Amino acid sequence: MLRCGRFSFSLDRPLIMGIVNLTPDSFSGDGVANDTARAIEHARRQITAGADMLDIGAESSRPGCQPVSLADELARLLPVLDALTDCGVPISVDTYKPDVMRAALASGASMINDIYALRMPGALEAVAASDCAVCLMHMQGEPLTMQQAPVYGDVVGEVRAFLEERVIAARAAGIADDRLVLDPGFGFGKTLAHNLELLRRQPELSVDGLPLLAGLSRKSMLGTMTGREVGQRMPASIAAALLAAQHGARILRVHDVAETRDALAVWQALEGM
Repeated sequence: MLRCGRFSFSLDRPLIMGIVNLTPDSFSGDGVANDTARAIEHARRQITAGADMLDIGAESSRPGCQPVSLADELARLLPVLDALTDCGVPISVDTYKPDVMRAALASGASMINDIYALRMPGALEAVAASDCAVCLMHMQGEPLTMQQAPVYGDVVGEVRAFLEERVIAARAAGIADDRLVLDPGFGFGKTLAHNLELLRRQPELSVDGLPLLAGLSRKSMLGTMTGREVGQRMPASIAAALLAAQHGARILRVHDVAETRDALAVWQALEGM
Protein backbone atom coordinates (compact mmCIF):
# COMPACT_ATOMS: atom_id res chain seq x y z
CA MET A 1 0.00 0.00 0.00
CA LEU A 2 1.19 3.49 -0.87
CA ARG A 3 -0.31 6.50 0.86
CA CYS A 4 -0.09 9.58 -1.32
CA GLY A 5 -1.83 12.47 0.40
CA ARG A 6 -5.56 11.95 0.00
CA PHE A 7 -4.90 9.13 -2.48
CA SER A 8 -3.86 5.55 -1.80
CA PHE A 9 -2.75 2.70 -4.05
CA SER A 10 -2.71 -1.03 -3.41
CA LEU A 11 0.31 -1.49 -5.74
CA ASP A 12 -1.13 -4.77 -7.03
CA ARG A 13 -0.08 -3.55 -10.48
CA PRO A 14 2.60 -1.13 -11.68
CA LEU A 15 1.53 2.50 -11.66
CA ILE A 16 2.29 4.88 -14.51
CA MET A 17 3.70 8.26 -13.55
CA GLY A 18 3.38 10.73 -16.42
CA ILE A 19 6.17 13.29 -16.77
CA VAL A 20 5.45 17.01 -17.03
CA ASN A 21 8.65 19.05 -17.50
CA LEU A 22 8.39 22.76 -16.76
CA THR A 23 11.98 23.43 -17.78
CA PRO A 24 13.53 25.06 -20.86
CA ASP A 25 16.39 22.54 -21.01
CA SER A 26 14.82 19.11 -20.54
CA PHE A 27 17.05 16.39 -22.00
CA SER A 28 14.00 14.83 -23.64
CA GLY A 29 13.00 18.00 -25.47
CA ASP A 30 9.54 18.17 -23.92
CA GLY A 31 10.09 21.12 -21.56
CA VAL A 32 7.34 23.74 -21.44
CA ALA A 33 8.89 26.44 -19.24
CA ASN A 34 7.08 29.78 -19.14
CA ASP A 35 4.03 28.40 -20.98
CA THR A 36 1.58 27.59 -18.22
CA ALA A 37 -1.36 26.89 -20.52
CA ARG A 38 0.66 24.43 -22.59
CA ALA A 39 1.95 22.70 -19.46
CA ILE A 40 -1.55 22.28 -18.07
CA GLU A 41 -2.78 20.95 -21.40
CA HIS A 42 0.08 18.44 -21.53
CA ALA A 43 -0.64 17.33 -17.97
CA ARG A 44 -4.30 16.73 -18.75
CA ARG A 45 -3.34 14.76 -21.87
CA GLN A 46 -1.14 12.54 -19.72
CA ILE A 47 -4.11 11.86 -17.44
CA THR A 48 -6.40 11.12 -20.36
CA ALA A 49 -3.78 8.73 -21.74
CA GLY A 50 -3.93 6.73 -18.52
CA ALA A 51 -1.42 8.20 -16.07
CA ASP A 52 -2.09 7.12 -12.49
CA MET A 53 -0.12 10.12 -11.24
CA LEU A 54 1.89 13.02 -12.60
CA ASP A 55 5.44 14.11 -11.81
CA ILE A 56 5.97 17.83 -12.32
CA GLY A 57 9.47 19.27 -12.30
CA ALA A 58 10.49 22.92 -12.68
CA GLU A 59 14.27 22.46 -12.49
CA SER A 60 16.21 20.24 -14.86
CA SER A 61 18.31 17.43 -13.41
CA ARG A 62 19.84 16.28 -16.69
CA PRO A 63 23.62 15.70 -16.72
CA GLY A 64 25.51 18.99 -16.84
CA CYS A 65 22.54 21.18 -15.93
CA GLN A 66 22.87 24.37 -13.93
CA PRO A 67 20.68 24.93 -10.84
CA VAL A 68 17.87 27.48 -11.01
CA SER A 69 16.85 29.99 -8.37
CA LEU A 70 14.11 29.34 -5.87
CA ALA A 71 12.06 32.18 -7.34
CA ASP A 72 12.29 30.81 -10.89
CA GLU A 73 11.39 27.29 -9.82
CA LEU A 74 8.34 28.48 -7.89
CA ALA A 75 7.24 30.79 -10.71
CA ARG A 76 7.23 27.86 -13.14
CA LEU A 77 5.67 25.37 -10.76
CA LEU A 78 2.92 26.96 -8.71
CA PRO A 79 0.57 28.19 -11.47
CA VAL A 80 0.54 24.72 -13.02
CA LEU A 81 0.16 22.97 -9.69
CA ASP A 82 -2.68 25.25 -8.65
CA ALA A 83 -4.51 24.55 -11.91
CA LEU A 84 -4.22 20.78 -11.44
CA THR A 85 -5.27 20.56 -7.79
CA ASP A 86 -8.57 18.86 -8.69
CA CYS A 87 -7.33 16.85 -11.67
CA GLY A 88 -8.22 13.53 -10.06
CA VAL A 89 -4.75 11.99 -9.76
CA PRO A 90 -1.89 12.61 -7.31
CA ILE A 91 0.64 15.26 -8.27
CA SER A 92 4.28 14.54 -7.48
CA VAL A 93 6.69 17.47 -7.45
CA ASP A 94 10.26 16.80 -8.49
CA THR A 95 12.39 19.06 -6.28
CA TYR A 96 15.18 18.95 -3.73
CA LYS A 97 14.59 22.42 -2.23
CA PRO A 98 12.76 22.40 1.15
CA ASP A 99 11.09 25.76 0.39
CA VAL A 100 9.68 24.38 -2.84
CA MET A 101 8.52 21.24 -1.02
CA ARG A 102 6.60 23.32 1.51
CA ALA A 103 5.03 25.53 -1.15
CA ALA A 104 4.10 22.52 -3.30
CA LEU A 105 2.46 20.70 -0.38
CA ALA A 106 0.55 23.85 0.55
CA SER A 107 -0.72 23.98 -3.05
CA GLY A 108 -1.97 20.40 -3.02
CA ALA A 109 0.95 18.20 -4.08
CA SER A 110 0.58 14.59 -2.93
CA MET A 111 4.17 13.44 -3.36
CA ILE A 112 7.71 14.81 -3.27
CA ASN A 113 10.22 13.23 -5.64
CA ASP A 114 13.71 14.19 -4.46
CA ILE A 115 16.88 13.39 -6.39
CA TYR A 116 18.86 14.14 -3.22
CA ALA A 117 16.71 11.78 -1.11
CA LEU A 118 15.90 14.47 1.50
CA ARG A 119 19.57 15.17 2.24
CA MET A 120 19.30 18.94 1.93
CA PRO A 121 19.09 20.76 5.30
CA GLY A 122 15.43 21.08 6.25
CA ALA A 123 14.11 18.65 3.63
CA LEU A 124 13.12 15.91 6.07
CA GLU A 125 11.31 18.44 8.24
CA ALA A 126 9.56 19.95 5.21
CA VAL A 127 7.73 16.71 4.42
CA ALA A 128 7.60 14.78 7.70
CA ALA A 129 4.51 16.46 9.16
CA SER A 130 2.48 16.08 5.97
CA ASP A 131 0.76 12.97 4.61
CA CYS A 132 2.51 13.10 1.24
CA ALA A 133 4.41 10.22 -0.31
CA VAL A 134 8.16 10.65 -0.71
CA CYS A 135 10.45 9.19 -3.37
CA LEU A 136 14.05 8.77 -2.22
CA MET A 137 16.47 8.56 -5.15
CA HIS A 138 20.10 7.53 -5.36
CA MET A 139 22.50 9.84 -7.18
CA GLN A 140 26.28 9.74 -7.18
CA GLY A 141 27.53 13.35 -7.11
CA GLU A 142 25.32 16.14 -8.46
CA PRO A 143 23.67 16.77 -11.84
CA LEU A 144 26.37 19.17 -13.04
CA THR A 145 29.16 16.56 -12.82
CA MET A 146 27.52 13.20 -12.09
CA GLN A 147 28.21 11.62 -15.49
CA GLN A 148 31.85 12.64 -15.81
CA ALA A 149 33.39 9.53 -14.23
CA PRO A 150 31.01 7.46 -12.09
CA VAL A 151 32.77 4.65 -10.23
CA TYR A 152 31.48 1.87 -7.97
CA GLY A 153 32.97 -1.21 -6.43
CA ASP A 154 29.57 -2.92 -6.28
CA VAL A 155 26.88 -0.71 -7.79
CA VAL A 156 23.94 -2.76 -6.52
CA GLY A 157 25.31 -3.07 -3.00
CA GLU A 158 26.25 0.60 -2.79
CA VAL A 159 22.93 1.88 -4.16
CA ARG A 160 20.97 -0.38 -1.82
CA ALA A 161 23.07 0.68 1.18
CA PHE A 162 22.41 4.33 0.36
CA LEU A 163 18.67 3.75 0.02
CA GLU A 164 18.62 1.85 3.31
CA GLU A 165 20.40 4.73 5.06
CA ARG A 166 17.87 7.22 3.69
CA VAL A 167 14.96 5.01 4.74
CA ILE A 168 16.37 4.95 8.27
CA ALA A 169 16.64 8.75 8.22
CA ALA A 170 13.08 9.12 6.92
CA ARG A 171 11.70 6.79 9.57
CA ALA A 172 13.57 8.66 12.29
CA ALA A 173 11.91 11.88 11.08
CA GLY A 174 8.48 10.28 11.45
CA ILE A 175 7.79 9.32 7.82
CA ALA A 176 5.87 6.03 7.76
CA ASP A 177 6.81 3.18 5.45
CA ASP A 178 3.52 3.42 3.56
CA ARG A 179 4.64 6.87 2.34
CA LEU A 180 8.04 5.77 1.02
CA VAL A 181 9.14 4.94 -2.53
CA LEU A 182 12.71 4.12 -3.58
CA ASP A 183 14.40 5.02 -6.88
CA PRO A 184 17.81 3.57 -7.84
CA GLY A 185 18.42 6.62 -10.04
CA PHE A 186 19.06 5.19 -13.48
CA GLY A 187 21.39 7.58 -15.30
CA PHE A 188 22.23 9.62 -12.21
CA GLY A 189 25.94 9.04 -11.80
CA LYS A 190 25.98 5.66 -13.57
CA THR A 191 27.53 4.23 -16.71
CA LEU A 192 25.57 2.01 -19.08
CA ALA A 193 27.06 -1.05 -17.38
CA HIS A 194 25.96 0.26 -13.97
CA ASN A 195 22.43 0.93 -15.22
CA LEU A 196 22.10 -2.52 -16.76
CA GLU A 197 23.33 -4.21 -13.59
CA LEU A 198 20.83 -2.24 -11.51
CA LEU A 199 17.99 -3.21 -13.84
CA ARG A 200 19.10 -6.84 -14.00
CA ARG A 201 19.26 -7.10 -10.19
CA GLN A 202 16.50 -4.60 -9.42
CA PRO A 203 14.66 -6.85 -6.91
CA GLU A 204 17.73 -6.68 -4.64
CA LEU A 205 17.37 -2.91 -4.30
CA SER A 206 14.16 -2.83 -2.29
CA VAL A 207 14.53 -2.13 1.42
CA ASP A 208 12.05 -4.05 3.59
CA GLY A 209 9.73 -4.50 0.64
CA LEU A 210 9.29 -0.79 -0.04
CA PRO A 211 8.09 -0.06 -3.60
CA LEU A 212 10.59 0.79 -6.32
CA LEU A 213 10.22 3.53 -8.92
CA ALA A 214 12.01 3.17 -12.26
CA GLY A 215 12.76 6.20 -14.43
CA LEU A 216 14.27 5.00 -17.71
CA SER A 217 12.20 6.90 -20.24
CA ARG A 218 14.17 8.34 -23.19
CA LYS A 219 17.43 8.33 -21.22
CA SER A 220 20.88 8.35 -22.79
CA MET A 221 21.49 4.71 -21.84
CA LEU A 222 18.75 3.81 -24.33
CA GLY A 223 20.38 5.99 -26.96
CA THR A 224 23.70 4.25 -26.36
CA MET A 225 22.12 0.83 -26.83
CA THR A 226 19.99 1.67 -29.86
CA GLY A 227 21.86 4.51 -31.57
CA ARG A 228 18.64 6.54 -31.51
CA GLU A 229 18.35 10.25 -30.80
CA VAL A 230 16.17 11.27 -27.88
CA GLY A 231 13.06 11.85 -29.99
CA GLN A 232 13.30 8.33 -31.42
CA ARG A 233 13.58 6.40 -28.15
CA MET A 234 9.92 5.62 -27.49
CA PRO A 235 10.14 1.90 -28.43
CA ALA A 236 13.25 1.44 -26.29
CA SER A 237 11.59 3.35 -23.44
CA ILE A 238 8.55 1.09 -23.54
CA ALA A 239 10.77 -2.01 -23.55
CA ALA A 240 12.75 -0.66 -20.60
CA ALA A 241 9.59 0.18 -18.65
CA LEU A 242 8.20 -3.31 -19.25
CA LEU A 243 11.45 -4.93 -18.13
CA ALA A 244 11.51 -2.73 -15.03
CA ALA A 245 7.95 -3.81 -14.21
CA GLN A 246 8.84 -7.46 -14.72
CA HIS A 247 11.77 -6.97 -12.36
CA GLY A 248 9.56 -5.56 -9.63
CA ALA A 249 9.15 -1.80 -10.18
CA ARG A 250 5.80 -0.59 -8.86
CA ILE A 251 5.94 2.92 -10.38
CA LEU A 252 7.13 3.66 -13.91
CA ARG A 253 8.05 7.29 -14.62
CA VAL A 254 7.46 7.79 -18.35
CA HIS A 255 6.96 10.34 -21.10
CA ASP A 256 4.85 8.07 -23.32
CA VAL A 257 1.92 7.17 -21.11
CA ALA A 258 -0.55 5.58 -23.54
CA GLU A 259 2.07 3.43 -25.22
CA THR A 260 3.49 2.22 -21.90
CA ARG A 261 -0.02 1.50 -20.64
CA ASP A 262 -0.74 -0.68 -23.68
CA ALA A 263 2.49 -2.65 -23.25
CA LEU A 264 1.70 -3.25 -19.59
CA ALA A 265 -1.84 -4.35 -20.47
CA VAL A 266 -0.50 -7.12 -22.70
CA TRP A 267 1.95 -8.30 -20.02
CA GLN A 268 -0.71 -8.12 -17.28
CA ALA A 269 -3.16 -10.14 -19.37
CA LEU A 270 -0.54 -12.84 -19.87
CA GLU A 271 0.27 -12.89 -16.15
CA GLY A 272 -3.38 -12.75 -15.10
CA MET A 273 -2.85 -9.51 -13.16
